Amino acid sequence: MNTNLAYQYEEFREELVNGEVVAMSPASAGHTYIADNILFIFKQYLKGKKCIPFGDGLLVHLTDKDQFVPDVMIICDRSKIKRNGIYGTPDLVVEVLSPDTAKNDKGYKKTVYESSGVAEYWIVDPPRKSIEVYLLQNRRYVLDNIYTLYSAAELEEMTSEEKASAVTEFKCHLYDDLIIQLDDIFSDFF
Repeated sequence: MNTNLAYQYEEFREELVNGEVVAMSPASAGHTYIADNILFIFKQYLKGKKCIPFGDGLLVHLTDKDQFVPDVMIICDRSKIKRNGIYGTPDLVVEVLSPDTAKNDKGYKKTVYESSGVAEYWIVDPPRKSIEVYLLQNRRYVLDNIYTLYSAAELEEMTSEEKASAVTEFKCHLYDDLIIQLDDIFSDFF
């Protein structure tokens, strides 16, 4: 038996999904890199402001049956922040898709975030280098847009009209002056 404590320790994280305890898969390097880039953008922008960004690892308690660990979230009501997690609805949630979680992030979790009142929900797809942005309107999510970072080869194959419609930046709807560059999220992605 190896007595090295660092070797023995392996973190197992869980979420409560519709009343069932679900073990979370370890994140891939690309997943972590992209989530960290998004968190960095929010940390820089929100420094010294009322709202606080949180990265992966903090449990958000939404209902008695649903306690999730979003990849990134923003909390503006600081009374929701407790020592062992967030109790209440985040203002913005970002989920970075993994093969094991994509169905849940696009289905059940999206429904719970919507019914809980999360104002802005992003679904980030690393292989496609895309972000789906959903906005809460009349208590229902409406797809605002899908933003995709295209490679030089993909741009070469596009028509002039397609190139003109390719958006390389978008506005975070929580803040009028926060413009996010897709390259800042996906740059150097391996």
